[in-house]
Amino acid sequence: MSKTTYTNFNLFDGKSNEVKKSAWLVVDETTGKIDQVGTGDAPSTDQQVDLNGKYVMPGMVNCHTHICMDPTAGDGGTGANVVDATVHAVQHLHDLLKSGVTYIRECGSTFDIDIALNELRKKGVLKKVPEILPSGRPYSMTGGHGDFPNFGHLVDSPDEMRKAVRTGLKKGTMAVKVMATGGVMTPGDFMADPQLSVEEMKVAADEAHHKGRIIAAHAEGNPGIMNAIKAGVDSIEHGFYVNDEEIDLMLKQGTYLTPTFVADWAIPEYGEGKMPDWEIKKAADALDDLYKNIMHAWKRGVPITLGTDAGTPFNDFTMTPVEFQLMVEQGATNFDSLETSYTSAKLMKIDKEYGTLEPNKYADFLVLDNDPLADVKAVQQEDKAVYKKGVQVY
Repeated sequence: MSKTTYTNFNLFDGKSNEVKKSAWLVVDETTGKIDQVGTGDAPSTDQQVDLNGKYVMPGMVNCHTHICMDPTAGDGGTGANVVDATVHAVQHLHDLLKSGVTYIRECGSTFDIDIALNELRKKGVLKKVPEILPSGRPYSMTGGHGDFPNFGHLVDSPDEMRKAVRTGLKKGTMAVKVMATGGVMTPGDFMADPQLSVEEMKVAADEAHHKGRIIAAHAEGNPGIMNAIKAGVDSIEHGFYVNDEEIDLMLKQGTYLTPTFVADWAIPEYGEGKMPDWEIKKAADALDDLYKNIMHAWKRGVPITLGTDAGTPFNDFTMTPVEFQLMVEQGATNFDSLETSYTSAKLMKIDKEYGTLEPNKYADFLVLDNDPLADVKAVQQEDKAVYKKGVQVY
C-alpha cells in the first residue's frame, strides 16, 4: 500500500479557525484518502513531497452551478444544441477544477447533460473535472423561470410533478431543483412572482426524500420563499428577500440558504452596454437587499452554503473564490466565509468524506502562496495547485 507524505506547509483544515504551521499529511495512494494529519516531525512513507512553506486548504465545494450555460450569452445559452452545450459543459468543468472547486452540485442542466457527464466521470472517461451531484433538468411551471428551450421539465399539477420527478430520479438525478419564483434572467416574470405551488413542490420533496436525495428551490422573493420552505425543500437558492418569519421556519426545519452573491453582483458590474437594461436594473435593484437579508439570516443562524450560480451572465466558472470576498465585504470574517464550503458538503450529505482535511476524508486540497485566513482573496490565485484524491490535477 503506497503512501505519500506532504510536508512543510501551513494548514487550514476547513474546520477550525486557525492555520497550523509545520504541518504534514499522509495520503493513501490506493484510496485517495488522508491517512494521518499532524504538525512537527512527519512520518516516513514511500514518497515525500515538500510544499515549500505554502498554504494548504480544502478544495471548494460549490453547491450551485449550471455547467451547460454560457456566461457570455445574455440568455444563458440554454438554446444551444446538445453537442454545443456538452462541449461547453466539459470546458466549464475543467475551469471549475482549475479554480479550486473539487465537488459541485449542479442545479439545472439542459438535456440532462450533467447526468451523462457524471457517468463518464465515474467510468474514468472524463478526467480532470470535479465530482458532480447532478440534477438533470429543473422543474418549472409552464411560463416559469425554467421555461427555456431544452431546459426545464414543465409541470402544472402535483401529479405532473410526481411523474416528472420520478422520471428524473430514474435517469440519475441526485439533487432535484424546483422553481418557486421568477427571477432575473426571464423577461416576463419577477422575483416576487410565486410560481410552483406548495402542493407541487411538496410532491417533489417527498419523491426526492423517498430516494434519499436532496431538493433545492430557486426562490428569490415572497411568498415563493415561504412556499418552498413549507414544501420541505432542503435549501433555498438565492433567497434575496428572506424575512424573519421564513428564517424562523428555516431554523426549525434545518433549511440551508445559498446566497449566490456573485451572480447578482456580476450583472451590474460587467453588463452595462452588453445586456438588456431591464435585466441589469432587476439585478442592481436587488443587490443591496440581497446583501442585507442574507447577512441577517446568517446572523440569526441559518446555515449559509457556498454556491455561485456559475453560468449566469458574466459569472464564469473561475469565480467561486469571489463569493468569499463578497461575504467578507458584508461583514463576515474570513473564516466565516470559507466555512460555507464545508456547509455545502453538509447540505450535499458528503461531509463524512469531503469538505475538510481530516483522516479518512479524501485528499482534495489546494496549495496557495498566501494565507486565506489572513486575506480571503488568497483563494483567487490563478496558478494555485489543485489536488484531487491526492493527485495533482492542476
